[in-house]
Amino acid sequence: MHLLRTYLASTVVGLALVLGACSQQASGPSPQQLQAQADAAKAEKDLNTYRELLRINNDAMAVTMGKSIVEHFPDSAAATEVQQTLPEIEKRYRENSEKNRLAALWQYQVAPMAGGTQSTATILNSQPVTGERVKLVLRRHTKWGENVFLFGSGKGFVCGKACTLKVTVDGKLHRVKAFAPPTGEPALMMSDDKGFLKLLSGAQKVEIEVSPASSKQPETLVYEVGGFDPSRWSQLDKRKK
Repeated sequence: MHLLRTYLASTVVGLALVLGACSQQASGPSPQQLQAQADAAKAEKDLNTYRELLRINNDAMAVTMGKSIVEHFPDSAAATEVQQTLPEIEKRYRENSEKNRLAALWQYQVAPMAGGTQSTATILNSQPVTGERVKLVLRRHTKWGENVFLFGSGKGFVCGKACTLKVTVDGKLHRVKAFAPPTGEPALMMSDDKGFLKLLSGAQKVEIEVSPASSKQPETLVYEVGGFDPSRWSQLDKRKK
């Protein structure tokens, strides 16, 4: 009887072990393992997309995809590869975005004007952001020659026949002579056009202190001029009528 009980007990244990092994085989990978496999596949897919974006020089989308890989799969081989190139791509993207933003602030036009043809390059003040916007205008005219002036939409500026403006170019203060046009337009004409254009050459920021006629209070107009493209400010044939 003792031998029979021992035999039955060992048989039960053996069956339990067999059933346990079968149960583990039937259940397959754990949820954690499945998630890890899915993450690895997604990271590899995104990495391939990132590589393709680099190949076609799409920095904007490459930066977005690269950041997503690093954020969602920080410990993956994909993130390690991305981090080798992402800082440089992101730096280039920021620089190009700023360059494009500054360039877009300028408007260029060639059109008939007062019996002749004029070529203009204009930019609006970036600051102050409220109130009247004032254009900084570079103009070439077949009859009037080359001029630089401010042009608003209100009552003009306190100046009269002559005044001196405080003009700060990239942090350096200059004194620039100007005058109000006798025809009454809301403008300030620079007396030394060529001198002002020389200041503008290569500048990033120009600040001009003016006193609007409406308030008679000094305010500083800020122009982000770094995107100016001289080649787009067309030269004109002075003989053209």
